[in-house]
Amino acid sequence: MPSFRAHRLLLAALAAGACASGATAAADPVTVGGVTFSDERGGFVILSASGEGTYDNPFLVVEEITDPEGAVLVMRGSVQEIGNRIGTLHQTGFALTKIVINGTGEAWTLFDMELQELYGVASDYYDGLSFGQAAKLRRPFISDRFEINETLNEPHDEIRFRDGTVDPGDRLTVTFVVTDATPIPEFFLLQRPSRLISALPRRLASR
Repeated sequence: MPSFRAHRLLLAALAAGACASGATAAADPVTVGGVTFSDERGGFVILSASGEGTYDNPFLVVEEITDPEGAVLVMRGSVQEIGNRIGTLHQTGFALTKIVINGTGEAWTLFDMELQELYGVASDYYDGLSFGQAAKLRRPFISDRFEINETLNEPHDEIRFRDGTVDPGDRLTVTFVVTDATPIPEFFLLQRPSRLISALPRRLASR
């Protein structure tokens, strides 16, 4: 298993390669390996998506967040299409690396991500969706900009990266896993930069 330092160097190389690929903004959903990634709820734009969802070749989504209140990544895919690519006991599971460009004009001092099966409804223990809850994961969640990550499983599923800064125009890279014991074909990843809140922002909740 690669060291923490080696993996951070790998993330930096992935970021450089993705940003040098000449990808342009696209409003249409992007489907990779049976998973469709969509920026349809606004606040950000997906620039590219690639990968297989495994530990060694995670899904790599490059995006730019322009709304300081955050954005919602919509993900879709059937159990048959997604399967489990990371070896946990969940029906579906995959590894995801996100390269997020700060297009908000404000510095980010932390970055929150929350999973939801029903948009606007907190994901609890019983819906099965989580960041690998109750699984023996191959490596921890990491970031190239924040030193600390905190995972919350109840009353909702959240990862918080903190102790770092992402200035306007800079790129943040995070790697984590998504699992579901009772999968449904659509779920959501709420992304909240630089906001110490546990509730859905009012503007996002009203969509």
